[in-house]
Amino acid sequence: MNYKEISKISESVGEAFYVLDTDKFVDNWNNLLTSFRDIYKETYIAYSYKTNYIPRLCKLVDEMGGYAEIVSHMEYEITKRLKIKADKVIFNGPYKNKDSVKEILLSGGIVNIDSISELPFIIELAKLNSSKTLNIGIRCNFKINDNVISRFGIDVLSDEFKFLIDELTCNTNICIKSLHCHFACRSIETWKPRAEGMLDILQKYPELNPENIDLGGGLYGNMKESLKEQFDSFIPKYSDYANEVANVFKERFSNYNIKPKLFIEPGSALVGDVMQFISKVVSIKNVRGKKIATLLGSIYNINPTLNKKNPPITVLNNLESEQLYYEDLDFSGFTCIESDYLYKGYSGFLSSNDFVLFDNVGSYSVVLKPPFILPNFPIIEIVNDKIVCIKEQETFDNIFSTYKFDF
Repeated sequence: MNYKEISKISESVGEAFYVLDTDKFVDNWNNLLTSFRDIYKETYIAYSYKTNYIPRLCKLVDEMGGYAEIVSHMEYEITKRLKIKADKVIFNGPYKNKDSVKEILLSGGIVNIDSISELPFIIELAKLNSSKTLNIGIRCNFKINDNVISRFGIDVLSDEFKFLIDELTCNTNICIKSLHCHFACRSIETWKPRAEGMLDILQKYPELNPENIDLGGGLYGNMKESLKEQFDSFIPKYSDYANEVANVFKERFSNYNIKPKLFIEPGSALVGDVMQFISKVVSIKNVRGKKIATLLGSIYNINPTLNKKNPPITVLNNLESEQLYYEDLDFSGFTCIESDYLYKGYSGFLSSNDFVLFDNVGSYSVVLKPPFILPNFPIIEIVNDKIVCIKEQETFDNIFSTYKFDF
């Protein structure tokens, strides 16, 4: 897109906005799934809603045969509004609303137990609904040599883990449908230990015969070279992850007539590069020799995890304005936070009223953006050269509707 096209869009939606590319999302989905299924056919994807819960994307996942991986009642409500069947829902997370747990389990969905404290409610629910089979998963916590003690799941070497299995298996209408793990590290070196660790559990507890083995999320996605170069570690392709994990499953279950389903729960790997953020340049100033351009946008719009990396950018110049060349210019945000910089070290031509396009902003940007100083900006999709609104510009009322003003 050039300046003229962006300027025209800006006239209708505002001077800062997100652009969603659903075609790229579908391509990412198909490429990731194919990479795994080429090796282990029984692979399935549960999309991590928390990474980017735009309903447009969540509906696409369902249409492509994917599952919804949720961690809150709010995210479960998204599945209901989209009419996604509960048996396509996997409920994770360290805190679970009991009403959601009850509804999901009684409707055929999976709830993965993260803590032994969740057990009494599930046992009681099973007793009160003896004609229903409750599909339960166990979140497993074990070493994967990432030098991190993960806070998710139950220590597989603990007495609690054995107790949990015993308590679940003695209830005839509880099915241990899934073994699940989740580790935040995206490094390729941690993925084979995940797979092997889960298979070790099956060997230790032969009474378990889960239909699903779920390795969770934590995969790198596609990104431009300028972003890759800022990482200290190797950025794997989808096929690299598949080779590490799917081959382990293929070898382990080669002689099985009915093989367990291998689940992965990607978020960033699918959605990271499917959104752009576009903002107008508000002003340019020189502060004791330092050139700073202020944008109608902030670091919280594109990188709320504050990871210090420069995203890929494209400057769309207004050729009708005087363009000056700048060395080592920083793009700052609209907030009053001193550290609010979207990009540091730009060298090139720039003028006020130019637009700056930021790539690879689909991961956590929308869901973590706080209502700080300004409401969030709209999300659009361009379909056959037409602008389709995916999320409207937020307003004062959107943010303050729950506050009281009459005292």
